[in-house]
Amino acid sequence: MNMNTFLSRILPIIVVVLLLATGSFYIVKEGQTAIVLNLGRVARADIGPGLHFKVPLIESARIFDRRLQVLDAGAERYLDSERKDLSVDFFALGMIENTSAFYRATNGDESVAIERLAPIIKDALRNEINSRTLKEVVSGNRAEVVKQQLDTINEGAKNVGVRIIDLRLKQIELPTDSDVIGDVYNRMRAQRQQVASKLRAEGEEQARQIRAQADRDSTVIVSEAERDAQKLRGEGDAQAARLYAQSAQKDPSFYAFQRSLDAYRASFKDGDAVIVLDKNDPFLQYLRNDR
Repeated sequence: MNMNTFLSRILPIIVVVLLLATGSFYIVKEGQTAIVLNLGRVARADIGPGLHFKVPLIESARIFDRRLQVLDAGAERYLDSERKDLSVDFFALGMIENTSAFYRATNGDESVAIERLAPIIKDALRNEINSRTLKEVVSGNRAEVVKQQLDTINEGAKNVGVRIIDLRLKQIELPTDSDVIGDVYNRMRAQRQQVASKLRAEGEEQARQIRAQADRDSTVIVSEAERDAQKLRGEGDAQAARLYAQSAQKDPSFYAFQRSLDAYRASFKDGDAVIVLDKNDPFLQYLRNDR
């Protein structure tokens, strides 16, 4: 057997061996997961990163990205609790959690997974939005709208082998009907006016309390001042009486003269007084010219 004949016989065997060896191994990168199919059936699932072996020609490997993926869906129209129409646009963040269930549900096609998950998410959002008013949906905490239904969404997503990590509302469009928009604004305006009226009423009540307290304090201060004034006047009158008494005791005639002068001054201060008395009346004793 010459060399050419040998090579012609051995070369196909080498090629087959190389093909079998090449088809016996596959690599799963970080952030990926894989399943192995045995004649079309799932033999092994949720295979982690690394170099792995499979039976050539009989088994095949399917590799999927297990990192977070954005599941974007089109806007959906909903009715709130007041039967108002609005459009909600959202997206979800999800990842493959069960590769076996994911493959059986979608045959490994991510677009099919999105089509299967979109109705689940939309129905969950519909239940939450239907129970809220338009104002609560538009101006409320959107995270609360999502949080209430995230567990329900994941219950349905289990059948697709996917777990939804987060759900975000991108845009909420108000109805284009001007009457509906006007009604929404009127409701919001009425609520703001109600809050303003409450604040004004509370302010007026506080003002009344402050004025009443000020009036009470003023009354107390004036009463205390009058009491102190009367006390001081009484003390002054008593002191004056003592001084008059002391003066009268030292010189009674001068005291009588001083008191008469005071009486004259008080009687004739306006210059028009007319007093009819007997000429010998004691009141006139200091007005007579007795020598």
